[in-house]
Amino acid sequence: MGSEILTYLRLGMHHIADLRGYDHILFVAALTVAYRPADWHKLLWLVTAFTLGHSVTLALATLDLVRVDSRTVEVAIAGTIVATSLMAIALAARAPDGAGVPVATGGQRLRYSFAAGFGLIHGLGFSTFLRSLLGTEDSIVVPLLSFNVGLELGQLLIVAGVLLAGVLVERLFRLRRRDWVLVASGAIAAIGITMIAQRLAG
Repeated sequence: MGSEILTYLRLGMHHIADLRGYDHILFVAALTVAYRPADWHKLLWLVTAFTLGHSVTLALATLDLVRVDSRTVEVAIAGTIVATSLMAIALAARAPDGAGVPVATGGQRLRYSFAAGFGLIHGLGFSTFLRSLLGTEDSIVVPLLSFNVGLELGQLLIVAGVLLAGVLVERLFRLRRRDWVLVASGAIAAIGITMIAQRLAG
């Protein structure tokens, strides 16, 4: 049992951090970029909302209770990247002094809702990978839970990396927080739009 938990926990961590599946990394980065390290508690809840969302559809899809065309899912995942980046840009644009990006209570609740909702879409993407692993398992409960915990841990590592990048950029290049959010979110949105075009064309 213990080895099974560790196996699927590692698989979850590796899957979220796998550069070949960079769309999930980009989404977590888009969620994170508007925040400072001092906002870690808000980010923790935000990432947890995303995890809860993708846990639902990951479980349903792995149990074969929900099936969605993989191409549709891939396009939708790219769409979540663009939408989340545009939300960060909108928040940054509301910071007239450039000192920080305001996250009002109402706006924060909206971000939690979007993170959970977009998590439902990402869960369908994770399920294709997990379903192929669970073909020989008698029960999927422990593997599914362990995989989700691994995803959460991997997401938190990505969050830490984005926060660190923001601090370094601000200090080394003397870039204002508002400008960092606009540049980073704009770049992520551009990549997301390119992904949508490529996936629709493919």
